[in-house]
Amino acid sequence: MSDTAQERVDTAGRAPIGMGEFVTLMAIMMSMLALSIDAMLPAFNDIARDLALENATDVQYILSSMFAGLAVGQLFYGPISDSFGRKNAIYLAASIFCIGCLLTIFTDDFAVMLVGRVLQGLGAAGNRIVVMAIVRDSYSGRMMARVASFIMSIFILVPVIAPFIGQGILWIAEWHMIFVMFLVVSLIATTWFFLRQPETLPPDRRRAFSLATIIDGFRTAATDRITLGYTICGGMVFGSFQGYLVSAQPVFQGIYGVGDMFAVYFGIPALAIGVAGVINGRIVMKYGMRRLVRIALVTTIGLALAFGGYAYANGGVPTLLELEIYLILTFFCMGMLFGNVNALAMEPMGAIAGIAAAFVGAVSTMIAIPPAALVGHMFDQTILPMVGGFAVLGGLALAVGLWADREHPPGPIVEED
Repeated sequence: MSDTAQERVDTAGRAPIGMGEFVTLMAIMMSMLALSIDAMLPAFNDIARDLALENATDVQYILSSMFAGLAVGQLFYGPISDSFGRKNAIYLAASIFCIGCLLTIFTDDFAVMLVGRVLQGLGAAGNRIVVMAIVRDSYSGRMMARVASFIMSIFILVPVIAPFIGQGILWIAEWHMIFVMFLVVSLIATTWFFLRQPETLPPDRRRAFSLATIIDGFRTAATDRITLGYTICGGMVFGSFQGYLVSAQPVFQGIYGVGDMFAVYFGIPALAIGVAGVINGRIVMKYGMRRLVRIALVTTIGLALAFGGYAYANGGVPTLLELEIYLILTFFCMGMLFGNVNALAMEPMGAIAGIAAAFVGAVSTMIAIPPAALVGHMFDQTILPMVGGFAVLGGLALAVGLWADREHPPGPIVEED
């Protein structure tokens, strides 16, 4: 599909959707995942108290249950969207997400809460996978990476503002209202999508929905060196970031005692991801995805080793300002990585974008969950496990990326054009 494919007038005669609106809409659709994660963080203590959890640390299952739903859900939406169209898959995902929201809105039982969170993860998975497929339908090569970076630069504003939104709701209402907000945002975003986004997979390009088709598509993705390598690389990168997410509340509120200022200290470093996404969108056309990925990974590893050593020499607890500076620099690298790694994994899969997006999303998420859980479990009242996660997982991501690119030197990267 050409770069102007999104600007066609649809069959209902509506005005065409331009790139700016397309990027904004796709970012908001994807943001349901980040919103559903980060807006809950300030409410952890209230939820643990109101649901009478015997072990307050069990409240972290509110995150892990959603990630579990996300991992499973990503396996199915790609094949569904390849067979029944991108828009129908989005409508199914939104319905499941809203059901999950209703369960969490009207419950005071922790088990029902977790079921609702799993359903929210299943629903959010649809947005994440189908948006990737829509972008791949519409763009390719470095232009795809550019669009993905712009989407990410808007998308990442959600982790910045979501804790503020959650904290603001807690100031005027109780935590159930956070789930009401999830429901309202999902309904608004889906309505906008229904009214403005044209279908990017016409009927003549759809594949029959069958187990054999799904297995064949997964086999194609798993046996492509670039797709497999960058899927694993993306899992390691996401794992290091997820390790930060599960550590953020005990680090900021437990070690540094920031209290209601948690949203501020959590959100400031995330701004660097948005800035990096904008910069990446402007320079990727010149320097290429692979080169930027390697530079970002090497920098991430170097920062983690240097700051980890400094923190160890200071009892594992540097000053809050020093930690914020480290996180800003690291998250700038994350902003360079997220869009480029996904684009590289998807680049060879234009013919099966939906199934490939399911493979990339599900496998990378499944890879990310165990090391992130380990980072959270290793919390020892210092920042060392969190920083160590960035170093170790960044090193593994770099090694796998180099393996994937064995036949692609880091010079002029003509195959990305």
